[in-house]
This record gives sequence, C-alpha cells and structure tokens, in this order.
Amino acid sequence: MTGGRAFQLTGELRERIARGEYAASGALESEAALGLRYAVSRVTVRRALELLREQGLVEPRKGSGWFVTGSAFHQTLALGSFRHAGSALTDAGRQVVREVVDFGFRLAPPHLLDGALGLAARDDVLYSRSVRRVDGEPLDLVHEWVPATNGLRVSRADAQSPGIWATLRRQGQSIDTVRQTITAGVATDADSSLLAVSVGAPLLLVRRVACAADGAPVALSDHRYLAHRFALEVEFRGWPHAGTPEPPGLRSVPAHLSKENAS
Repeated sequence: MTGGRAFQLTGELRERIARGEYAASGALESEAALGLRYAVSRVTVRRALELLREQGLVEPRKGSGWFVTGSAFHQTLALGSFRHAGSALTDAGRQVVREVVDFGFRLAPPHLLDGALGLAARDDVLYSRSVRRVDGEPLDLVHEWVPATNGLRVSRADAQSPGIWATLRRQGQSIDTVRQTITAGVATDADSSLLAVSVGAPLLLVRRVACAADGAPVALSDHRYLAHRFALEVEFRGWPHAGTPEPPGLRSVPAHLSKENAS
C-alpha cells in the first residue's frame, strides 16, 4: 500500500512542479508538512521524494529540505486565436453539461497562498469541483477557486449553469486577461471515478487565472482534461523581423510573468 501511495504522491508532486508552483524559491514543503497535506506517512513521503530525485526533478539540501532541480520551462506565446472546449464544441453543435459535485466557502488551500490569487493565510475562497460531460461522456474535471469577496453572490446553481466565470461577468466583474499554464499529467484515485478512467490514464492539465484590467486576480480554475478527448490549438499571427530565427512565442519570459507562473 505504501508503494502505491508513494507512486500516486510522486505524480501529484510532479504535476505541481510542472505547473510552476515551486518556481519562485524551488523549496518544497517539509516532509512533515507534505505528510499532513496528503495524509500519508513520513515513509511514504520520503519514498515519493526519492522517486522524484531519481527522475532528476528534486534534490535534498542538507539542513534546508528538498528543492526543485528540473521544473518545466514556461514561455509566453505570441498573440493568436484560442479554441477552447466551449467554442470547439459549439462549432460542432455539441453541448457541455456540468455536474457540480462540491461547492462552498473554505479556507484557502496552501498552494494558493501568496500565489496566483494573492491570498494570505486564513483568507476564505469559494471552491467548486465539477465534471463536464459531452453526450454523457466525461470531458474534464474542473477545480475552481474565487476570492471570497468576488464569490459572495455566486450560487451552486450558477456554478452549474452558466458557470462561475460567466456568472462573475454577468454580475459586472471584468475579466481583462487570462493567463494559462498547460502541462501533462495522469489520473489519480480522486480523478478516476469522476472521469470514468483508470488510475494513470493520460490527462491534459490546464490552469487558467482570470485577471481584471488592473491586474487583480479574479478567479482560478484547474482543468483536468481527458487527453484523448481534448486538444488546444494556437494560431500564430505575424513573424519577427527578417533574420530572426525563432518563430512567434519563442522569446524570453518577462520577469513579472515568470513570477506569476511561479504560482
């Protein structure tokens, strides 16, 4: 059992590394904190960390804990068109049906503190977990967080239809930009039953952070798409000046964006 849980914890930590959650300092939580967060023993945590070290993703530093050594590269893409699940399905004449399975206010989870939503300890957030289906078959599992001040007038019925982001906009909340992080992952025990797939099935992980015109974060959503049912497309427009060998989007990430991706 310990071995199986260690492999699952390895996958969960690998996803967090890939999303850039540790990019600011590179420091992971202590082994004790990881054990409490994931409700596993110290032995299981140590086994998971050793597996990540074998994969070249983390390393221990004497007296300081564990640090990321091989986090994913994050780059911005040139401005282009974006086709997401809603528009692609609408074009195909299909309809997405959302089932909300968890909804309510709670304390902000540790991975959101001082991160993409700018939350502090003891801050409340509105949390929603839902499954979206097309023709009765799961498309993705969505975790959504909204700062409590933004989500006070959002109901469970709103979260189900038209959805939290659409509801916020209908209530007058502006969404000026959306930052997106895309990486790969696999289905965990918590995913498998809701997505009707086996543990370890490939997933496309998409984190979206909505921001107002002044840069203030409005909401965050983590989508866990079934890899065989969903794809993202970006259409590049324009090309750098003559003599520039790199295609659009392959450029250095500005420092402020790198810091944002660290969440």
